[in-house]
This record gives sequence, structure tokens and C-alpha cells, in this order.
Amino acid sequence: MLLITCPFCGPRPELEFGYAGEAHVVRAQDPRDVSDSQWTEYLYQRSNVRGVHAERWRHAHGCAQFFNALRDTTTDHFVATYRIGESRPDAAVEAGR
Repeated sequence: MLLITCPFCGPRPELEFGYAGEAHVVRAQDPRDVSDSQWTEYLYQRSNVRGVHAERWRHAHGCAQFFNALRDTTTDHFVATYRIGESRPDAAVEAGR
């Protein structure tokens, strides 16, 4: 079973977590000020990269907190987890060094 390290509770089984989308997607301050195409891009367009990807997760069956994670989409390995509002770990952490 895959273990995911919650930054609030520590390592827990993957069954306790729920995927919540790509991390660091910034919403417009006032959605009325953006065009329809910009709003569509915000709602539906995601990077879907192969390799290390920043994602938002929720510890649904634990502390219920949202947090960010760097996960390698080719191996399903979680490189790092960090609280929302914290800076994304640097490239050395992403590469697993």
C-alpha cells in the first residue's frame, strides 16, 4: 500500500486521502474582469505533465486538511508534501536528491 505523508499527521495509507487537483492554480481577483476564454482556461486547462507534478490533496479520513504534494506521475512516488501557503520545494527536492 502507498503511504502519503500528511504534513499535519505524518505517514498514512493512501486510502485516507483524496486528490483535489493541480496545486498553485491562481484564481482571478475578480472573475468579472477576465474574458470568457481566460475563465475557461482557469476552470478546465491543467498542465498534466509527465514527471514531477505539484498537486493538491486532502486528508479526508484524518485531519481533513488540504495540502500540496510533489508527485512523480510516472512512478506514483510522492517526492515531497508541504502545507498550503508554504513555498514549493526547490528543484533538488523535486529531483529526489
